[in-house]
Amino acid sequence: MFPFTSRCPKPILPIMGKPLLQHQIEMMKTVGIRKIFVVIGYLGYEVVRTLGSGSELGADIEYIEQDEALGIAHAVGTLEDRVHNPFLLCLGDIFFVTDKLQTMLDYFVKEEAKAVLASKIEDRHEMIRRNFAIIEGKDGFVRRVIEKPRYIQTRLKGCGIYLFGLEIFDAIRRTPRTAMRDEYEITESIQIMINDGHPVTHAQIIEEDLNLTVPEDLLYINLFELKKSGMTNFFLEEKSSSMDQKGISNCVIGKGVSIHQPVSLQNCVIFNDAVIAEGTKLSNAIITPDNVIQCNVQETE
Repeated sequence: MFPFTSRCPKPILPIMGKPLLQHQIEMMKTVGIRKIFVVIGYLGYEVVRTLGSGSELGADIEYIEQDEALGIAHAVGTLEDRVHNPFLLCLGDIFFVTDKLQTMLDYFVKEEAKAVLASKIEDRHEMIRRNFAIIEGKDGFVRRVIEKPRYIQTRLKGCGIYLFGLEIFDAIRRTPRTAMRDEYEITESIQIMINDGHPVTHAQIIEEDLNLTVPEDLLYINLFELKKSGMTNFFLEEKSSSMDQKGISNCVIGKGVSIHQPVSLQNCVIFNDAVIAEGTKLSNAIITPDNVIQCNVQETE
């Protein structure tokens, strides 16, 4: 995600003017979750500065620092002495589109499961390879999870939202580092739970999900949400919507942005406080106060 990640960790990059993590917090609140732990590492102080205590978002946020980036299972393991009930885990660099989060909670109770994995039927093999595959048995329970599979034997993709019972912590303590990335993978911990006989199921609740991996991902997500909103342009500041919009189409525009006409801006995301010079012509670009990042993005569907 360079150059963004030199100053801004992925979980707080803006989507329709709001940090990615804020979208996740709002999603959690729809099922009554208010107490949220955020595990931070690289540039973690920027996450704290952005989200604060969570009071403005209607949440109570507590931060835990992961001293070494040793994988998701290692990050979750730092919560063991703070979490005393089943909990929902979201990976902080993935944007999710779903309105069915309650289904995961229902499955957890109905199936007497110890883990529920958010899933999606995925026809794009490359997207399964970027995430993990779920192999289910005839009874519908998960029998195997495969991290970033090379050989695709299922269309069922795991999507980075998990509902865990406290049994996950026993599995994490027995999770070895993997040869693939020399990390403690959460999929390894889930497989340990399955092998121990704990019921693990999945819920097909995800409409769309995208991991922020390259700048094109950030532009795509913003344009996806803009199209879904039905707006021609989105202005984070209401007063900015009265500016001269000639030559501006399909753009997401942050706070304090100055645009000096005439310009031609199509399919752009403009960060807070950016200045657009007279005569600027850009398409499929992300504009920050310091950089212009040209992207290659296919039209959103």
